[in-house]
Amino acid sequence: MAQTASDSTIDALLKEGRTFPPSEQFTAQANVRSDALYREAEADPESFWAGQAEKYLTFSRPWDTVLEWNLPFARWFVGGQLNASYQCLDRHVEKGRGDKVAYLWEGEPGDARRITYAELLEQVCRFANALRGLGVKRGDRVGIYMGMVPELPVAMLACARIGAAHSVVFGGFSADAVADRMNDSGSVCLITQDEAWRRGTTVPLKRNVDEALLKTETIRNVVVVRRTGNDVPMDQGRDHWYHDLLADQPATCEPEAMESEDLLFTLYTSGTTAKPKGIKHTTAGYLLQTMYTHELVFDIHPDTVFWCAADIGWVTGHSYIVYGPLGNGGTSVMYEGTPDFPDKDRWWATIEKYGVNVLYCAPTAIRTFMKWGREFPDRHELSSLRLLGTVGEPINPEAWIWYREVIGGSRIPVVDTWWQTETGGIMIAPLPGVTTLKPGSATRPLPGIGASVVDEQGNDVPLGGGGYVVLTKPWPGMLRGIWGDDERYKDTYWTKYGDRYFAGDGARIDEDGYFWFMGRVDDVMNVSGHRISTTEVESALVDHPSVAEAAVTAKADEQTGQAISAFVTLRGGVEETTELASELRDHVGKLIGAIAKPKWITFTPELPKTRSGKIMRRLLRDISENRTLGDTTTLADANVVRELQSRAATEADKEQ
Repeated sequence: MAQTASDSTIDALLKEGRTFPPSEQFTAQANVRSDALYREAEADPESFWAGQAEKYLTFSRPWDTVLEWNLPFARWFVGGQLNASYQCLDRHVEKGRGDKVAYLWEGEPGDARRITYAELLEQVCRFANALRGLGVKRGDRVGIYMGMVPELPVAMLACARIGAAHSVVFGGFSADAVADRMNDSGSVCLITQDEAWRRGTTVPLKRNVDEALLKTETIRNVVVVRRTGNDVPMDQGRDHWYHDLLADQPATCEPEAMESEDLLFTLYTSGTTAKPKGIKHTTAGYLLQTMYTHELVFDIHPDTVFWCAADIGWVTGHSYIVYGPLGNGGTSVMYEGTPDFPDKDRWWATIEKYGVNVLYCAPTAIRTFMKWGREFPDRHELSSLRLLGTVGEPINPEAWIWYREVIGGSRIPVVDTWWQTETGGIMIAPLPGVTTLKPGSATRPLPGIGASVVDEQGNDVPLGGGGYVVLTKPWPGMLRGIWGDDERYKDTYWTKYGDRYFAGDGARIDEDGYFWFMGRVDDVMNVSGHRISTTEVESALVDHPSVAEAAVTAKADEQTGQAISAFVTLRGGVEETTELASELRDHVGKLIGAIAKPKWITFTPELPKTRSGKIMRRLLRDISENRTLGDTTTLADANVVRELQSRAATEADKEQ
């Protein structure tokens, strides 16, 4: 009987008792200082969202209906017309804020640009006219495959201005990945650059595009931004230099009046099948979700310098480098390169240089900084920071504490945020002037957002229990489906619980109603009938003072069905010993329980990660089981996998 109960949910084993209420000083200046928004949203959700739309959005034609909900398809602000480019640029210039800096751009080699709203608007208009000159029209899809250069948001906003939907492909992806996404979206034009800078070397983006286009049929034109200046092949008639196209274009371009539910972009995310999912986001609801959450979660003020350290190739960059900050008229730092070039203090030097107030980055990055040591941030003056944020995966408590103490000087809030490509914007997060923080918890759903943790049958788990995360009511930024595949949309997100969106993540909900995310449900390990979260075991390992980073996965075991295999990166100067491995097992047992002790521990200098910094646990499972590796095209460094395979084989030999 116990095993059946355990199978139906996820065991909540790891406990964290530290709390950090907001300081009086922070609350006094915060945008949100009470629970009034929560009460307002709970009392009448549609009226609440209507009020937020009136606050944040500028419609050229008012909407007729706030929400049409035909499960599982939502339509928000129906009948309204607006343009995302106008929303992000023109209205700020019209209000006399054209001289305000939109982007403080830092190139990896050290070049820099300050781009005002007026300058950004002019570039967007010129490029929008150029795209029209190439035959791109309203309703078309345009591919974008670029590094982190200012011309990337220019391209996105130029598409939005003329009513073409963009489909950005992360610049670290392969030619095959580009081809797959262009073919699925049916893009007619592809915008790229000659090469991108990465860790002092170049990434051959244009050559990748040429290879991709051998496998596509719909792309008629390629626009190439000159970045490195190195020679690249140009196909006469098809390929066009960005600077040549813009040279003779008018500096004004009338924005298309788009319907609230017109497609703004598709963004591809991985699925359980080999075919990526083209997530669809439309205009009004998505813009509202990003602007509302950007201002409130990060406590944005008119003079705030905000740095989202993600890549625009992912949804975090779409929402919190482009549409949210520009929609709110904010100033953002945008950085082209990696955190360790030319040295491991590049981020902290950038914060000092630009006086950054808010930093938003991934837990993976924080754990990497922990491994490198505090000597690098300690070189720089970081007192301009007044808020820190995390995104991308659950953050373990020790990384949260390190982030707050070392980067935040033990004085400022850390807001952990949970959301997905599919949700468009942040869903569960603290409001830093109101919420008491707990290290490792994303806290509560934001005002207007409905979320629960349920068991296999769909029943809410009791407080203190673990289970599956569902979203219980429609929200403005929700995906509008999967490009070209409504049935897949229904099957993926709505089949399991019918009237509630199944997020695919596990979480526990504590006695205060706070959410503690445990990672993807398919990352849950079944050990002797206990469903154990990878995140909890990893957090327990990183809690040990010798450990910088850890990743765990399940490995077949004759005795327990599955047992836990851990891959551990130690802090600098710590020696890899059998005694330390035993100590780490005992440490996990002390914090969680004997059931969660890793049976195997492999020490490794690095973990296999994508170029966006996410650990590829799928590859760790392959390595643990000694299977043929799956797709490795998105790996940042393939050598890491080869080293791990060798080390894991050595551990297996010892076991025998």
